[in-house]
Amino acid sequence: MMIEINKENPEYPKIKLAVETLRNEGVIVYPTDTIYGLGCDISSKKAIDKIYRIKNKKATGFSFIIPDLSQISKYAYVSDYAYKLMKRLLPGPYTFILKATKIVPKQLIPNKKTVAIRIPDNIITAEIVKLLGNPIVSTSVNITGGIHFTDPIDIEKKFGNDIDLIIDIGPLPNDASTVIDLTNDEPIIIREGKGDISVI
Repeated sequence: MMIEINKENPEYPKIKLAVETLRNEGVIVYPTDTIYGLGCDISSKKAIDKIYRIKNKKATGFSFIIPDLSQISKYAYVSDYAYKLMKRLLPGPYTFILKATKIVPKQLIPNKKTVAIRIPDNIITAEIVKLLGNPIVSTSVNITGGIHFTDPIDIEKKFGNDIDLIIDIGPLPNDASTVIDLTNDEPIIIREGKGDISVI
């Protein structure tokens, strides 16, 4: 199913539909402040397995979309300097790599001890994750090693049978987030993307 939503003032029934889909172990495509994300509820092993199948991956890490920094200590160890940097830059087009706590399911970080945290500057994403009450396990909409899909029409053609809900706000630029490693004493830029690194 694909639905259009107002990207400035998202309709509550459509936000609720997305949340109900996630709570029912569904997989959704949703817009962020960078590219479209492919996501599910962190508590749904069934949906996480489905994302692995869609992406044709055997073992990989995911990003966690959280509503605000109040939840972060549940999933990651955060130093004072890391917290201050994240508080200054979020919400925004950044992904932060942090050491994972033991509560993070091994299914999500099979070969690592780190977790990637995102708080996109996007009202649709923010309203969904806030109403859901859990982080969204998220990854980009692509086949591993292939191009990113940035147009909902192309996403539906390629993945429509496997995705329960696609939220359409039109084509998005192919701008990935800037990835910053905060597991050590100083930030390390892993990938330069949409987020400005000159402010770090």
